[in-house]
Amino acid sequence: MKFAITKDVEASAAHVFAVMTDMERWHEWTPTVTRVEALTADALPLKIGSRIRIVQPKVPPAEWVVRSLEPDRGFQIQSRSPGAMVTADHWIEPLGDGTRSRVTLSVTFDGWLGRIIGRLMKRLNERYVTQEADGLKRRSEESARSAGIPPQA
Repeated sequence: MKFAITKDVEASAAHVFAVMTDMERWHEWTPTVTRVEALTADALPLKIGSRIRIVQPKVPPAEWVVRSLEPDRGFQIQSRSPGAMVTADHWIEPLGDGTRSRVTLSVTFDGWLGRIIGRLMKRLNERYVTQEADGLKRRSEESARSAGIPPQA
């Protein structure tokens, strides 16, 4: 079961990527995350194989591993437990002259238990993906403006 959202952002892909990968600050711009902890000394900044724990309201804390990472484009993280695998994708594409971008966030529940959890928590998952996308858009645009990068008309 997959939950996804796409938002256009008035900031460059590089700028959005910088906000998105500064995971220790996610709690500042999305209510869906309480805390992100590095599980190894070199986990942050993100790289393939980084292990992190994400603490969220209404769900148990989960350990995530970075499975793919492309600078200024995005990353994929996965969390596994018996019977379930959850994959979260965070991808950016530049738009127009590069001062705007399009962000696609998704979370996919696989495995027999994962699909059940995805269905049982459908409304929460839809709300969390939307809140994260809205928060990322807001934070990216605000920080781009404060860095002196004008929005496009």
